[in-house]
Amino acid sequence: MPLTLLKYGLRGRHASFRDIPATPDLKPSYDVVIVGGGGHGLAAAFYLSTVHGITNIAVLEKGYLAGGNTARNTTTIRSNYLTTESIRFYKEGVSLFETMSEDLGFNVMFSQRGQLTLAHSEATMRSFHLRAEMGKHMGVRTEVVDVKTVRAMCPHLNLDEGGMHEVMGGLWHADGGTARHDAVAWGYAKRAAERGVEIHQRTTVTGFRKDGDRVTHVVTDRGEIAAGQVLQAVGGLNGQVAEMAGFKLPIRCFPLQAMVTQPLKPFLDILLSSANMHTYLVQSSRGEIVIGGGSDPYQLASTRSTLDQKEHLAEGVLHLFPFLHKVKLLRQWAGITDMTPDYSPIMGASPMRNYWLDCGWGTWGFKATPVAGKRMAETIATGRVPDILLPFDMRRFDNFALLNEMGATAASH
Repeated sequence: MPLTLLKYGLRGRHASFRDIPATPDLKPSYDVVIVGGGGHGLAAAFYLSTVHGITNIAVLEKGYLAGGNTARNTTTIRSNYLTTESIRFYKEGVSLFETMSEDLGFNVMFSQRGQLTLAHSEATMRSFHLRAEMGKHMGVRTEVVDVKTVRAMCPHLNLDEGGMHEVMGGLWHADGGTARHDAVAWGYAKRAAERGVEIHQRTTVTGFRKDGDRVTHVVTDRGEIAAGQVLQAVGGLNGQVAEMAGFKLPIRCFPLQAMVTQPLKPFLDILLSSANMHTYLVQSSRGEIVIGGGSDPYQLASTRSTLDQKEHLAEGVLHLFPFLHKVKLLRQWAGITDMTPDYSPIMGASPMRNYWLDCGWGTWGFKATPVAGKRMAETIATGRVPDILLPFDMRRFDNFALLNEMGATAASH
């Protein structure tokens, strides 16, 4: 192998290649138009083209590929939810992440290092027992651990013994992990493009033409195209795009901020969160500490970051790890979360017969990227919503069949 690498390095010419083809001209019509070039839209395009043989697809992205919430999340992957419907769904998502690099032939840097959520009260410990039992019932590796185990898992953690944030135990989720978010999107995009899927960056959808209860054309700033089926997956802009299609979603938007420190030597080999302190953190493969927390306490469709939230996130991290007080921050950013009333997504049918929804992802969209893409592709190809998606139908807000996952967030929102 070293000799092969040496020969390759000394070779005078290296064939250039690009993972994603240049944006082509729009065709007059497509079998499927996917509005949104983030992880979910690209995953759906991948499964439509590889599993269902549908390749006449256009992915329309307003900005650059995966430049929205896909690029702005903190890459947590887990399935330790509260309801059987959610656990089943996210468990399938974790399993798809486990084989994603091999399936795509693209290294997404998946690291299944486990997630520990801290308990600072007896009430939280009781709720963790409920989540652990639900997880075990559904085949998810989740268990309640005592403070001695927490200390062994995270020896540098401040347990705050006798203080107001004393650690009393935790919820250990061995299936939890992380992956490189842009690699996930690029892997799906590369393989979909190889099968003929067209990816149109810098293409803004400005409206829809309809005939009765069907969308016939998607109107863009580059022209108008006929569409057999349409999938909407646009993150924080879901409410606006749905109104273009003629209906409203039960969604409100809030900014969600995160930040990252300078690289440090490895000291944290798990994902750690504290809902009480609205803080969660993970050390990246480059040594940076990626820090997230609760969303901003007011509605806003903006990606600006604020000093208030920076101070709040730093306060939580320094309480957990006081020795980080002189570490420098490198970047801070924000995404736009599209929150539903029950903290669960909306997937499946819309009021339009050929217009499908993949939205309402709030702060939990990245971990669902592969399973949402796979199942939405199945929905579009067959015209039938699979059983695993039925609980997430938008009509649950009309018949009060809600999926309350508020208590399962990594940080309170």
